[in-house]
Amino acid sequence: MSTPVQAPAGQQPADSAGRRAIWLSIAALAMTFMLPLAGLVMALFALMAGIRALPLLKGAGKPTGIAVGGIAISSIALAMSALATGMQLYLMDEYSAYQECMKGAGTVSSQGECFIQFRETAERKLPPDVLELLRAMQP
Repeated sequence: MSTPVQAPAGQQPADSAGRRAIWLSIAALAMTFMLPLAGLVMALFALMAGIRALPLLKGAGKPTGIAVGGIAISSIALAMSALATGMQLYLMDEYSAYQECMKGAGTVSSQGECFIQFRETAERKLPPDVLELLRAMQP
């Protein structure tokens, strides 16, 4: 039986730390669009992994670009998921009423009425500057 070949001390953990940081940040960004609260948690883990990878890569004499990229992407995912989660929590009552309306909606037109009701109640609750920002983002 042969012994496994190991990388020089400090080299493999540094390489894997950089890759881990970028993959976690990409996963956090994807998760932000599906489940914002999970994206928030994942972005925090990705940010910590990127920050921890920097000294490992510097100490091994490796380029730090992959860790810096992971930090940048996870920071964007963190901001986006925090905003989306905050919006969901702020409009929780309106969204619950929308879900109840959709349970009783048997036709497409009644589902459309549920959405119109949700939009109107959300617009009454949101500040005018947020509404302008949301309207500017619509295609």
